Amino acid sequence: MKRQIIYTGGTFDLFHRGHLEFLRRCHEFGDVTVALNTDEFISAYKGKPPIMTFEEREAVLLGCRFVEDVVPNEGGEDSRPAIERVAPAMIVIGSDWARKDYYKQMGFSQDWLDERGIGLCYLPYTLGISTTELKRRVSERT
Repeated sequence: MKRQIIYTGGTFDLFHRGHLEFLRRCHEFGDVTVALNTDEFISAYKGKPPIMTFEEREAVLLGCRFVEDVVPNEGGEDSRPAIERVAPAMIVIGSDWARKDYYKQMGFSQDWLDERGIGLCYLPYTLGISTTELKRRVSERT
């Protein structure tokens, strides 16, 4: 039986246990496609480039057994083009977005999702690990 397509997106810089656990949980719902933020978008959004290049981050994700495909999030803050390209049954995101305006960030509305039959699911955030935390650990050791 064919599994449904699951969409998630992000930067996935300095791939770590939290990323792995999140993608494992996404994979429980279906085949995961990651819309990977471009280096240009990350630089504009965060004010600095990622540590790993797009190609490096893409290779790590494609090597993860819980990821079926990676597409560039070429729309930047407007994720609709990437979502329409993937045509998922569900978008899965971390619960760290539950108190932020995810709809505004992604450039869509609940009506837009409903028109396409796309569900939205929040997964619990993995506490104690993040790219920011890894950078902090490295800076303390130098």
